[in-house]
Amino acid sequence: MPTILVIEDAVDLADVLVRELTNLGYRVWHAADGRTGLNLHQQHQPDLVILDWMLPQLDGLEVLRTIRQTKSTPVLMLTARSEETDLVVGLELGADDYLTKPFGMRELIARVRALLRRDQRIQQLLQADGQPATEVLRYGELVLDPHLHTVALRQQELDLTPTEFAILDLLLRNPGRAFSRNYLLDTIWGQSYVGGDRSVDNAMLRLRKKLADFGDAIETVWGLGYRLQAEAPR
Repeated sequence: MPTILVIEDAVDLADVLVRELTNLGYRVWHAADGRTGLNLHQQHQPDLVILDWMLPQLDGLEVLRTIRQTKSTPVLMLTARSEETDLVVGLELGADDYLTKPFGMRELIARVRALLRRDQRIQQLLQADGQPATEVLRYGELVLDPHLHTVALRQQELDLTPTEFAILDLLLRNPGRAFSRNYLLDTIWGQSYVGGDRSVDNAMLRLRKKLADFGDAIETVWGLGYRLQAEAPR
């Protein structure tokens, strides 16, 4: 069963959450402050975090911001705030969903299950995307041969690093599809990698330079990441 980390300082609510989720078969850890929550997250790598907005030591937004620097763990935020701007801030920082207090336990459990199902589908997609191509990929005059582990542009072989090769492999298998930086980090670098957006941006910059005029076909999707144009340059 999935593992869940509850970061909530209200004792009565935390006890109910831990009890109900445990009764459903989940393995549950609890932290009553933000700093302890981050330590437990790093130690146990939970499948889902239920995170209160208002916490001692570190508030929920700071906890969320720190988690998102390295991990894509689904986060369900609990908040007594109902202002739209406050909720937008949490979502923009990387919260996957939120519940405004007071809430019913049935609704919380439904949202937990929905987030875990979505994350499972994402992990399956990550696994599929992480598998290298099994046949030669052609994109105009650009050819990637997975068996020889070579890339040639206009019959001239390019010298790519393993990371650049993996990125190009993924893009060539999915022309027109946009990939977020976090998704690329998880797929190419792996979920255990401690890095950030700069690693992706630097790798893309190097790959674009090596692809010369074909590098322009790798488009920046502002606020998200990158995609390869659906049609190859002529």
